[in-house]
Amino acid sequence: MAQQQLFGGDWTEEKLRRIQKYLSAYTTALSKQQFRTAYIDAFAGTGYRQLKQEQRPSELMFPELMERDAQTFLQGSAHIALQTRPRFNKYFFIEKEESRFNELPRLKDKFPEVAKDIILVNADCNTYLQDLCLNRTWRSNRAVLFLDPFGMQVEWQTIEAIAGTKAIDLWLLFPLGVAVNRLLRRDGQIDETLRKKLDTLFGTTDWFDAFYQTETTPTLFGEEARLRKVVDLEQIGQYFVARLKRVFAGVAEKPLPLYNSRNNPLYLLCFAAGNPRGAALAVKIAQDILRR
Repeated sequence: MAQQQLFGGDWTEEKLRRIQKYLSAYTTALSKQQFRTAYIDAFAGTGYRQLKQEQRPSELMFPELMERDAQTFLQGSAHIALQTRPRFNKYFFIEKEESRFNELPRLKDKFPEVAKDIILVNADCNTYLQDLCLNRTWRSNRAVLFLDPFGMQVEWQTIEAIAGTKAIDLWLLFPLGVAVNRLLRRDGQIDETLRKKLDTLFGTTDWFDAFYQTETTPTLFGEEARLRKVVDLEQIGQYFVARLKRVFAGVAEKPLPLYNSRNNPLYLLCFAAGNPRGAALAVKIAQDILRR
């Protein structure tokens, strides 16, 4: 993983540039088929996001996220999707926070040629996406979905629903260092509330046994058992990729680690393909883009 690290101002543009390459390849390939296509951004933000100073358990962040390069990094991909040609048939922009949602109509003003096909949704992404995936017909529809949360807002149940459509390609920022690794105390003594957040993120409680081992050491009073963290950042990432492979038709084996200017790991840029027939090609294209 280390060879692919992107630092500081590099990854602020690289994340979006790589997404742009995939969107162009995707719409070009599907323009020759009969599917209706959609782009879905679950944390739309539209580039107007403002980070709050206070921290919440579900949105734990490094202080470095207040830096200018991180602000740029956290801008959404809405503009890139709307500029992609051939174009998508529909665009779904989801934003839970009302202040951010109220800024989304700017997209229609800026892109009047596709304004009628822009759908703005003020809702929790997990609730909306699970309904969209489970209660709609996907046989003649295809989509690219971008999940770029600040922290641990995305539930595994949502990822399972996305995979279940067998029609959606997923780009996901996994909060490797910005949240997950920060919560994994070396001694395993994780607050119960935060432990449940990790359960929800991974969709299982098995992560604990994968990340921790019990060691016994002799003392004057007999043997003492202690928990010890036994995984590094790369192994945490590999565990998450393995989880994705359980539900998606294809997954890029080597996600792209994104580091800030202080060399603190923030996210892994991950890719998973939903449709079994096109998964091998989609993963090949995505993995090539992730390597560049």
